[in-house]
Amino acid sequence: MPHRRDVLHAGLVAAGAGLTAAATGARAQTGPVSAPPKGTFWPNGARLVISISMQFEATAQPADAEGPFPPLDSKYPDTITPSWYRYGMIEGVPRLLDLWDRHGVKVTSHMVGRAVELNPELAREVVKRGHEAAGHGQTWSPQYSMTPEEERASYVGSADIIERITGQRPIGFNAFWMRHSRQTLEILQDIGFLYHIDDLSRDEPSILPVRGKPFAVVPYTLRNNDIGRFGASTAMTGAAFAQDLKDEFDVLYAEGAKRRRMMSVSTHDRWAGQPTIVKALDDFITYAKKRDGVVFMRKDEIARFALAQADTPRDPPRSFG
Repeated sequence: MPHRRDVLHAGLVAAGAGLTAAATGARAQTGPVSAPPKGTFWPNGARLVISISMQFEATAQPADAEGPFPPLDSKYPDTITPSWYRYGMIEGVPRLLDLWDRHGVKVTSHMVGRAVELNPELAREVVKRGHEAAGHGQTWSPQYSMTPEEERASYVGSADIIERITGQRPIGFNAFWMRHSRQTLEILQDIGFLYHIDDLSRDEPSILPVRGKPFAVVPYTLRNNDIGRFGASTAMTGAAFAQDLKDEFDVLYAEGAKRRRMMSVSTHDRWAGQPTIVKALDDFITYAKKRDGVVFMRKDEIARFALAQADTPRDPPRSFG
């Protein structure tokens, strides 16, 4: 399975900025980050929020990155795997951007700094179309094995590159394979980040205390991850993936009548940008938009909303014991 996993909206500004959500069957709605109407759990009376991630990381992979091929003896050059990653930038991201446009959906794009450097025009296009650019490290290197100095330099350097090229500075973060070091969240807090997604414990956002100050958690879902589904099984089909997403949606939508529910879907440039997976995503989004009260939100919007609500679940301080 490939190493990486899982973005800045053009309208993102400092804390207290307005909240934008693309509502089902309607144009985007803009309003303040305030308490939802009584008896509902999301802004404007929405029943279920769907948040889609689009990883922007291909072409920045290390020379020994795995691809969908049998292992190759290291003494021989791998002449084909790099082309599989290039597909993500040449075909994948453009195709996904067109899909989001067709549905009026805004997503969060977790960007590797080096990938942004290598594909600057495409990175700018992501933000130009209204999507969020979030941090994903500078290179495909595990954060958990870095020294605090190395880790801080990676995040600052990556954020600087994303801001310089796209005009947006990230406030959200996704670690290499979701694994943090002991100091990851403290460093992110120090340099102005508001949230991370490396948590599997809920189907709704929560707040984690980091040195006594709130830090938002916008949770991840492994079961809705294209790499996890297609990279792990050659038998997986686009039609089966679409049905799984619909089944997940149905359960969360039903639960959304009584509590705050969020559905997370993760897409990767070289995987989800393939025609069959784009069709699966298209089918799912079309299905979801037929139900009342469904909105698609970027993760920065969700984080700001969660931080502003008194009823957002509070998690205990992290423990590494």
